[in-house]
Parts: sequence; C-alpha cells; structure tokens
Amino acid sequence: MPGRPMRLWHRLFLLCAGLSVASLLGYAIWQQRAFASGFATYLDTLAVQRAEQVAARLATEYRDRGSWDFLRRSPQSFGGLTMNPAAARLPGDDASRNRPPPDGETRTPVGGPGGRGFDRPPPAHPDGGPPGPPPGSINAGDRLTLYDEQDRRIAGSRDSDPSAPAIPIRVTGRTVGQLRVAPLPALASDAERVFAEGQWRSGFGAAAVVLLFALALAYALAQRLLRPIQALSRASRALAAGDYASRVAAQGRDEIAVLARDFNHLAGALERNREARRRWGADLAHELRTPVTVLRLELQTLQAGVRQADAAAMGSLLAETERLSALIEDLYELSLADAGALEYRFVEVDLAELARDVVDNHRGSAAAAGLVLEEDYADALPVMQGDPLRLAQLIDNLLLNARRYTDAPGRIRLALSLRAGQLQLSVDDTPPGVPAEDLPQLFDRLFRSERSRSRAAGGAGLGLSICRAIADAHGGAIWAEASPLGGLRVCVLFPLTGALA
Repeated sequence: MPGRPMRLWHRLFLLCAGLSVASLLGYAIWQQRAFASGFATYLDTLAVQRAEQVAARLATEYRDRGSWDFLRRSPQSFGGLTMNPAAARLPGDDASRNRPPPDGETRTPVGGPGGRGFDRPPPAHPDGGPPGPPPGSINAGDRLTLYDEQDRRIAGSRDSDPSAPAIPIRVTGRTVGQLRVAPLPALASDAERVFAEGQWRSGFGAAAVVLLFALALAYALAQRLLRPIQALSRASRALAAGDYASRVAAQGRDEIAVLARDFNHLAGALERNREARRRWGADLAHELRTPVTVLRLELQTLQAGVRQADAAAMGSLLAETERLSALIEDLYELSLADAGALEYRFVEVDLAELARDVVDNHRGSAAAAGLVLEEDYADALPVMQGDPLRLAQLIDNLLLNARRYTDAPGRIRLALSLRAGQLQLSVDDTPPGVPAEDLPQLFDRLFRSERSRSRAAGGAGLGLSICRAIADAHGGAIWAEASPLGGLRVCVLFPLTGALA
C-alpha cells in the first residue's frame, strides 16, 4: 500500500533544515581549519621573530669567536641561546663572565673543564618551574637550525625545511651562516591537544546551538508560509462546492498575496457570472412569455368569436410573431458569436459610405417618430478591414436603439472621426439619458435601464450585446457614456490595421 504523500510544509521544513545543517557544518569545519591555519601562521611568525633575535646574537658570537667551531664542539649549547636569546650569557662577554653567579647557581664551562664556551641556563626540572616552555611544547627555538656559509648543518633541529625562508647571519657585511625554521611539529603535549580539542568542541557546540535555533525558525517559517496557502485551499474547495462568496485575505505584495488577489478576482467573476445566468434565464423567460401570451390571447379571442379574423387581427398576430422571430434570431446570433461560429468576411470597407446608406434607411422611421437624423463625417477617412454586412448590422442596431429610447421631438447624430490612429464611430441622442451606474451594464444581454428607457419602446435588450460581439470580432472596443446632447452616446473604436490611408 503506498505511503502517505509528504505534505508541503514538511518539505519546506526539511529543505530549510537540510540547508541549515549543511551550511553550519561547512562553516564550523571551515572556521576550525581557518583557525588552525591562522594559529600555525602565528606560530611561524613567532619563530621567525625568534630566529631574527637568535641570528643577531649568533652574529655577535661569530665575530667574537671567528668561526662556528665552538658550536660544532658543543651543539647542545645552541638550545640555551634559542631558549632566551636576550638574556643568555654568551662566551666572550667579560661583564657576564666576571659577574659572580647568583646564590645556588654554578657556572658550567662549555667544552669540558677548562674549556671555553658560554653559560647555559640550568636544565629544566620536572617539579620545578622550567625557565622556558614545558617539555614537549611547541617552542619557536626548538624549530631553528643553524647552517654555515657552505650550507652545512651546525646545530639545531634536524627537521629543517630547505624551502623555508632563511634568516642570514651577517658579520662585517659577509654572510657567515643562516637560520632556518623547521616545519611546525604535530601536537605533542597534553595541554596542546586539550586546547585543540577544546576549540573543536567550542566550534561544534556553537554550531549546534545555532542549528537548533535555525530549525525552530525553519519550522515557524514553514508554518507561516503555508498558512495563506491552506486558506487558499479551503476557499477553493468552498468555491468548487458553489460558495461563490468565498474570499481569502490578501495582504502584502509577495507572490502568495498576488495569488490570493487573483483568486478573489476569479471568485468575484464567477459570482457575477452566476448572477448573470440567473438574470439571463429570468429575463429570457419573460421576453419569450410576453409575445407567446399575446399570441395565445389573440387566438383565444378569435376562437371564441369575440374578435373577427379581419386584417387588423391578422396584422396584430403577425406583429407578435415577428417580434418573437426577431428575439429568436438575436438569441441565435449571440449563441453563434459565443461559439465563435458567427461568419465574417473581411474586405476593405469605406465605413463612411456604409454609414450613409444605413442612415438613409432610417430617415423615414425616425421622421415618423419625431426625430431628426444628423451626420458628421471627418474629411479623408481611411478605409478599414471589416465585414460590410456585420458593420451595417452594428450601425443599424445603434440607430434603432437610439430611435426607440429618444423622446420626440429629438435628435440622433452619427459621427465618424479619426482618434489616435483609429476610426471612431459614435451615435448620440437627446434625452432621456442613462444613469451613470447603469452605463457599464448596457451591453449585458436583456439589460434595460428601466428608470430612463421605457420598456414600452419595445426591444429585448439584445441589440447592444450583438453590437459588442461585432466590435470584438473586428478587434475594436465599444462603450457608453453620457452624450453632450443630453441623452446617451455609444462609441465604437476600430483599429486600422491593414487599412489603406
């Protein structure tokens, strides 16, 4: 049976934890290595400084002795000098040689009884405090090796590195020897090992504390990051279940906040679409019921003999049938437009000439309604790419809409002009106007502004919806606004892509 999939916050936590562990371990190892390297460099610097002091004392001894024979005869004397070169008593130092020794200290001649040499500090005693570093410690003097001018070893460490920098010993401008620093030996004493181990423990202990803090922070961060995602998940499930009022809090400007705002926008659009569908169904049922009811009543009166089947009765029945047929035809065209199946044949169209023809067809009906049709065309208008039949239908619907909802006496004005390199068609009418809050809904199907545009004027509220579909098919834009004539202005903007100037 497959295991339960890992949750996202677990993955985020493990990712943060893994990165923290890798980063801290890498930092701890690097820091310890850097400390060891830096400490070794520090010890090498001390050794070089000690070598320079020893070289100065050896240069004095060579000048007094004339050669390195005194060290060849007694190489162990080299250790006393390197232990404390500033305080060592060297042979040939009369003041040091004639000065009485301190109480309890005896001078030991170098090179045997009666031999000539220099005094050394008393040997270190395990129980007494040694004058130098403890036995086995890393002492700078223990790492020095003396070579003569022929590069032959005279005294000092046998582990000298030939590639190590050499400190020359000069006497009267001549190099008589050199000192070399041996490689840093491995940790020898318990104290040194304890110090090194303590550094490692301290470094890894600090890393462990920081790691625990990082893990706690990663856990809190994963929970915080997942909280808005969990809210989005709950809201999406509610939305899928039909709760279109579901929303999520969108705070900040990060990607999750942008996603939350997009979700809220989607939920709002779905809620509006649901309400539009409900309103569409109710309005459509109402629009269909009205002519069907009139037809039924007319037929019942004819059947009952209340009304004679004369020309007037037949004309009334035909008018209702045509109204119902026009409504069905409009619905059919809108369904084709929604499905992208409305046929368009694009050719070069002179929109001004096409508008003149449509206006001429409306002059008689407009005059009968007490309205005056006006035209205003800009000079030298370019042709556009479009379907002449659909464009004529658009202009016809706009003029029909204006004629239905304009009080007599009144005016309707159609204008064509260029606007920002595009062709603008506008239809204005005189009062009544449309409230500003209803303007954005004028192109919704079956919508009519009942407070200003009377239903008695007729129409199913589909004409402007068809106009919007035609404008969209031509890549244009359509909108409504208040007219300077006091009524409504409907504007359509057509692009001139492919048009001839």
